[in-house]
Amino acid sequence: MKKYLIQFKPFLNFVGTFFLVYIVLTILYKFYLNSYEINDLDGITTFAGHNVGQLLSLLNYDVVIQKSISDPWLEVIFKGKYIVRIIEGCNAVSVIILFVSFIAAFSGKLKTTILFIFFGIVSIHVLNVMRIAFLTVLIYYYPQHSHFLHGVVFPLIIYGFVFVLWLIWINNFSKYASKNQTK
Repeated sequence: MKKYLIQFKPFLNFVGTFFLVYIVLTILYKFYLNSYEINDLDGITTFAGHNVGQLLSLLNYDVVIQKSISDPWLEVIFKGKYIVRIIEGCNAVSVIILFVSFIAAFSGKLKTTILFIFFGIVSIHVLNVMRIAFLTVLIYYYPQHSHFLHGVVFPLIIYGFVFVLWLIWINNFSKYASKNQTK
């Protein structure tokens, strides 16, 4: 048994670290969400919605992002028409938690790990804001494809991006990077 523990130690370390970080960050995020009233909207989602409004305005679209009077979401009014709502699940925090957990499990030098996590969080947020903005525009023009766009295309884009970040991390910065590169 000891032989197998030694043989699979890197894998077990990865899995243990990944799940530990994932569980801790998820619990912390749940505490954060629980600090808000049931019909209130958290600050991260509000920030993402505000950024969506800024991006669409920058692109010269007529857009209003407003808090729903009775529900915990933001309403996106695009060209005078209510198109989509931005709920807590749209803020990409769950994707960010997944990203950070993976990077922590394959950590490298502390400074590099922290900088890459920061870069990843910012870039995932920016991509997510772009995702919501473009989804709004596309649903306005192609409402018949809203399920496909929201449920297939845009999740593939954001999870694909995170996958690419993971590959960059593993091959260039993780503690395993130097072992994988030939000189």
